Amino acid sequence: MDECTIRQRNNVKVFGSGERTLMFAHGFGCDQTMWRYVTDSLQRDHTIITFDYVGSGHSDLSAFSTHRYATLEGYATDITEILDALELDNVILVGHSVSSVIGMIAAMKSPDRVNHLVMVCPSPYYLNDLPEYEGGFEREDLEELIDLMDKNYIGWANYLAPLVMGGGADTHMVEELSGSFCSTDPLVAKTFAKATFFSDHRSLLPNCQIPTLVLQSKIDSLASVKVGEYVSRKLPKGLLRILDTEGHCIHMTNHDEVEAEIRAFLSPKQAASDTPLS
Repeated sequence: MDECTIRQRNNVKVFGSGERTLMFAHGFGCDQTMWRYVTDSLQRDHTIITFDYVGSGHSDLSAFSTHRYATLEGYATDITEILDALELDNVILVGHSVSSVIGMIAAMKSPDRVNHLVMVCPSPYYLNDLPEYEGGFEREDLEELIDLMDKNYIGWANYLAPLVMGGGADTHMVEELSGSFCSTDPLVAKTFAKATFFSDHRSLLPNCQIPTLVLQSKIDSLASVKVGEYVSRKLPKGLLRILDTEGHCIHMTNHDEVEAEIRAFLSPKQAASDTPLS
C-alpha cells in the first residue's frame, strides 16, 4: 500500500516544525481532533503526526474489517503502516487510553521507528484479576455495557461520555466526546470496544524496553491510580507521573499539564537521568 493510500485511509495529518516528531494516537470512540488541545502548542517546535484509526473520525470506513480490528494488533498495524509509509524514525509516540497499549505494540514491532512512548491514562487490562491485579471492572459489568450498545446506542454514548470525562469536565467537552461516540459506526464501535475492554496485554509490559512516560490521573473511573502504578512498575523503563486531575481525558481537560509533562520527559536533562519521575 503506497503512502498516498495510507494517508487517505487513516486521514493522516502532518504539521508543525521541529527536529523531533511526535505522533498522537487517539483512544476508543475518539478521533485525532481531540489532541488539538495539546498539539496547538507543541506544533510550534515539533513536527506533529495525527491520524484516525480505520473506522474512526474521517478515515476510510470501507477499509474496516471486523477480522483485522477484532484485536488491538490490528490497530497497531495502522500505526506501523503509517510509520513505514512516511519513513519516520525516532518518533515519540503518544497514546491515550487503549492507544497506550496499541502504541506499545506498534513500538515493539518497529523499535527503529519509535524511541519514546507516552501513555496517557493507560490500562493493559480492564478486568479485575484479584488479588494480583485490580483492573476496575468485573466481566459482567463490561458485558452489560457492550449489550447496551446493541439496545440503545445513543443512550450508551450519553452514559459513557460523562463517566469518561470526569465530574470536573466542561459541558462542551462532555458533549464533544458524546458526539464522537455517536458519530462512530455502531459496528466499528462495538468491535473496538470488545478489543479494548476484554484484551489482556499485561504480559507485554516487561518486554517493552522503550523509555515510557506514564501520565496518570489522580481520579479516573476507567483506569485507577493502582493501574497506572502497575503499568509503570512492570515497564523496565517506565516513569510515572500522577497528576492532580480528574477524568480519563486529561489531554483535553488538563492539556497544559500534559504538555508540560511531555516536554519535561523529552528534555535533555531527563533523557540523561536514570531516575524515574514521581
